[in-house]
Amino acid sequence: MPGPPALPKVREILSRRSGEEMQLNDRFLNPQMGRILRTLGFDKVWRGGEGAHLIDEEGERYLDMFGGYGVFAIGRIHPEAISALEEVMAARTGNLPQLGVTLLGGVLAEQLLARAPASVGAMVPANSGTEAVEAAIKIARAATGRRRVLYAEHAFHGLTLGALSLNGNAEFREGFGPLLADCDPVPFGDQDALARELARGDVAAFVVEPIQGKGVNLPPEGYLSAAQALCRQAHALLVCDEVQTGLGRTGRFLALERWDLEPDIVCLAKALSGGLVPVGAVLVSRPAFERVFDGMERAVRHGSTFGGNDLAAAAGLATLRVLERDGLIARAERLGALLLELTSPLVERYEVVREVRGAGLMWAIEFGPPAGRASRSLWDAVERRQAGLFAQLITVPLFREHKILCQVAGHHMNTIKALPALVVEESEIRRFAAALEQTIAAAQRYPLSLARFGVRTSLRAVAARR
Repeated sequence: MPGPPALPKVREILSRRSGEEMQLNDRFLNPQMGRILRTLGFDKVWRGGEGAHLIDEEGERYLDMFGGYGVFAIGRIHPEAISALEEVMAARTGNLPQLGVTLLGGVLAEQLLARAPASVGAMVPANSGTEAVEAAIKIARAATGRRRVLYAEHAFHGLTLGALSLNGNAEFREGFGPLLADCDPVPFGDQDALARELARGDVAAFVVEPIQGKGVNLPPEGYLSAAQALCRQAHALLVCDEVQTGLGRTGRFLALERWDLEPDIVCLAKALSGGLVPVGAVLVSRPAFERVFDGMERAVRHGSTFGGNDLAAAAGLATLRVLERDGLIARAERLGALLLELTSPLVERYEVVREVRGAGLMWAIEFGPPAGRASRSLWDAVERRQAGLFAQLITVPLFREHKILCQVAGHHMNTIKALPALVVEESEIRRFAAALEQTIAAAQRYPLSLARFGVRTSLRAVAARR
């Protein structure tokens, strides 16, 4: 049997095999994703990105309000982050000695902890958000000697087995059980329910997103502060999952600053490397850290082969520098307030708009059924067959007609979410708001819009199956 053909260099692959992206995906990666993209008309070939934009094969620029799930806080292909990676390569550092330590990872830990609450005093490196959450679960159990972990309904903490055990969305959990035992949900925002569970005295930690990513659900007033007090009283650890909300996204370096929280553990990832290399970090209180790593024989009881590597650390340091030098955190607060100002009136103008909410440049709009009997009946009938279809009446025209990429905030949700780069221009925020209103006005003519959309998507779905 002949061996595989000679493998060309990356530059040659990019040049010669351009246009094969969907074919390769369908053969070797995820054909169901290919079907989704073709059905929605999102099957573009992307040639590049810059700042808050994606660029297709014709050179057309699309405003990216999706932001790679929020990883591109400082914008796509930021020159300073790229330069940091090039400097590491040029320095030929003694990366990943494993039985040894390196400089850049230590400096990143120093800088993150200097910007974090005083309640945390050590860092455990990771490679992703889900890996950071896995570490938080392990550390909480080892530090407290307890097994039970609480999480909020509708939470998203990652898709590896431990993090999935804290996932409040059945569509992600289905088929992967049994998951970790002793992981129990509580309603997000329900202080009394949390108090009842903590009062049992067997909880290692309560893991919570300060603002839930799936749906951009903000906590009720006073909830997170009360949760912290309840955890302290029960001798359980408070873990803030800032994987999506951290690094300036909500107009603060960490979203927890909005409520003056001092958690025992903070999970970071996504935007930390500028979207260039995998990265994660777990900031841990000194008491918890020292109860886990409590002797030389336990020095390696948790770790990661690539955790804290020089490329990730350098990109993380560059990201911190850009965030502060360019005032991107204050910019997120200002532009997020503008986005809310421009879009909040849609609640009064259009009966299908139920709520607009957000913090900084983490924003969402939620839709609900129209008031008319005929329209409401059609809405209910469609939702029974395919929940969340109305939101696609908005995202698809925004993409096709306005060159704006955004997507629904979660499975079976009529909520659209935006996580643009913090470098997005004010003019683009205004363009997005104007295009959104124009699209909602067209979609509110629901029976006609739905019929047209249904025919188009059905035809695309048939083509995608072929």
